[in-house]
Amino acid sequence: MVSAEPIPTEVRRVNLGDAEIHTEITGEGPDLFLVAGLGGRGAFWAKQVQSFARHFRVITFDHRGCGESTPDKVVYGAGHMAKDVLALMDAMAIERANLIGHSTGGAIGQHIALDVPERLDKLVLSCSWAGPDTYLTELFRTRREILISCGPLAYLTMGTYLAMPSRHLQPQMKSARAFMEERLAAFPGLEVELSRINAVYTHDLRSRLNQIAVPTLCIGAMDDQITPPGFTEEVARLISGAEKHLLDHGGHFCPIIVPDTYNSRILEFLQG
Repeated sequence: MVSAEPIPTEVRRVNLGDAEIHTEITGEGPDLFLVAGLGGRGAFWAKQVQSFARHFRVITFDHRGCGESTPDKVVYGAGHMAKDVLALMDAMAIERANLIGHSTGGAIGQHIALDVPERLDKLVLSCSWAGPDTYLTELFRTRREILISCGPLAYLTMGTYLAMPSRHLQPQMKSARAFMEERLAAFPGLEVELSRINAVYTHDLRSRLNQIAVPTLCIGAMDDQITPPGFTEEVARLISGAEKHLLDHGGHFCPIIVPDTYNSRILEFLQG
């Protein structure tokens, strides 16, 4: 069987005033924003773009301070990052869109769904959370201390071990340093990364999620060690009418680990 030809991608640099955002657009149809998590790079969605672009105009982007966007730009919480998404939509003359937010990207999506629901058609919260508990707080406190005390390589290595199931990660670890080189090259700098970790610490919309009226799918993985399945269950419970789907495995990076299953369930929701 011959695979379909890849859909070409248009690269733009979109000016938001105080930052320029590296943006990639693939496909035609209703607009679909893919919003990455703590790493902040559109490349996270490499295994989703072509699949979704056969049905949507897919828009990925590097967050401010990350990847190819303007460097050295700190963020002031998930609400600030949500304003960047809205400014990007405005700059691209997009009135409404579907949005998939992974982890911190899901926190961003929650803010948009609450503050300007008229800008969203459907929302997917992927491995996200409504607010922190002791587990999440201690996890990110420890990650922050590792970053400050041991440096970016140790910090990124720990995050990778947490995010990927061992059966997927172990075969790739022939050389730990070589495996981490790409991630290390993309590290945005201490100040920016600490501001992004703080955005995780401070995100708490538990008291407001019952106000979300945008059709929502909450998807996660049973073996996620960063945002365990209880977080996905809680978000789905708090948002009236939300659909919930827990993958048997895939870890926190389930869009990378089990893309076929992940993509299929999301397309079912977006097209339903």
